[in-house]
Amino acid sequence: MPVADAGIARASGSTQHGFCRDACWLSALAFVVRLVVVMWAKDRFPPADDGTFYHAVAQRVAHGQGYTWLWPDGAVTYAAHYPVGYPALLGLAYALFGPHAVVAMLVNAVLGALAVFAAQRAVIRYGSRRAALVASLLLALHPGLVLYTPALMTEGVTAEMLVVAAWLSLLAGSGRGSRWWVAALGVCLGGLCLVRPQLLMMAPIFGFFALQADEPRYGRRIIRALSVTAIALLVCLPWTLRNCARMDRCVFVSANGGWNLLIGSAPEANGAWIPIEGASVPKACRNVFGEAEKDRCFGQAGVENIRRNPLAFAALVPRKLSVTFDYFGAPGHYLHTSNFRAFDEAKKVWLGIVETVWERLVLLAAIVQAARRGSTRRKLRWAVAVPASFFALLRAGWLGYLGFVVTVALSGKELLKCRAIVSAQAAGLVFSTAVTHAIFFGAGRYGFVCAALLCLAAVATNRERDDGGMATKPRGPR
Repeated sequence: MPVADAGIARASGSTQHGFCRDACWLSALAFVVRLVVVMWAKDRFPPADDGTFYHAVAQRVAHGQGYTWLWPDGAVTYAAHYPVGYPALLGLAYALFGPHAVVAMLVNAVLGALAVFAAQRAVIRYGSRRAALVASLLLALHPGLVLYTPALMTEGVTAEMLVVAAWLSLLAGSGRGSRWWVAALGVCLGGLCLVRPQLLMMAPIFGFFALQADEPRYGRRIIRALSVTAIALLVCLPWTLRNCARMDRCVFVSANGGWNLLIGSAPEANGAWIPIEGASVPKACRNVFGEAEKDRCFGQAGVENIRRNPLAFAALVPRKLSVTFDYFGAPGHYLHTSNFRAFDEAKKVWLGIVETVWERLVLLAAIVQAARRGSTRRKLRWAVAVPASFFALLRAGWLGYLGFVVTVALSGKELLKCRAIVSAQAAGLVFSTAVTHAIFFGAGRYGFVCAALLCLAAVATNRERDDGGMATKPRGPR
């Protein structure tokens, strides 16, 4: 090897080791911050909200009783109302380390640290070292994600594992061992579908971008999208077959879609959650007791509500999106619900303010970066981005999130470039979340799933990296 080439190789290797060290200390920082929160919370905040159910099912899984439910009269039934992924993961941890809520909190902390490692490794593939550092710190120190660590809930870990999926999609597009990375991406997304089934919509989006940035053939991208989606479905297939065998009818992952549609089509819900009980239970469903069959009955009642008054259903959409995106507030709500004495209303409000300011500034930065990136429809992108930026700082933040989606979409073929892929994935996540909860019902914790990927989309990465791992400036004429 020529001396000059050997020197370049040594410099490149040294640089890559430095970048890997960055990822390690950033993930260690994220874990330590979350560990401090866990130590503070472990004796103060018992499982609450859906976390009560996840904790109980995880304990049963740990004891070899499977995803079953013990009723007050002593009866035990197979269940699938909530997705299996998260309680199954906790059940494995409980089996290894004991069925205690603090173990679940530590699992959340480890996944948060893994997401920060993935964030640095993802951004460094197309951006500068500074960009990777900023994105990772935004994720590591995110007040919402950090203080949601004690919550035995799915939204925080889902948001963070989507960052891992983004990293895997970039690795799959690197050209080195791409088939294995495609398989890993499909398995990751399949696991996420077992946690939140609606994320199946994200599998083709991640798959579409899991190719080299200079690949212009859309046919190959569509094949890659279908491949990733098929792998994700194969991951879910055993659980679907279990449901077909054990439940009163086949269920893909969870039996609550009909419940959610009935809630979302009920005018009295005003776009938010309400309990289905007493008089709100449709007459046709009051003597239906099978879990899956009752969900089907509720779904039919929801469809009937929409057919009866489609305009009223459509009129609820802005309210649903407002409830979903204007204010997430999931950490404060959970901590307050779990122990209102240790985390009173004033603390809940202050955490909500800090979290919202952080998230809106991240959204604003993501909008600006989407408008700046590339030359395609530049004026039109700015025409959308400017009002979207204002909405990002106002109460109607949902319009800012939708403005971000439109701004990214207007980039056209620029989205195939490596530096734009994560923005495209974040926009796809925001859009799929908006569509899902425009149909069903809104809640801040559902929008919270978008928080982590937006941290990556918010950093300035207008310069591509060369093979040596350094951001390069465009070269002018010599």
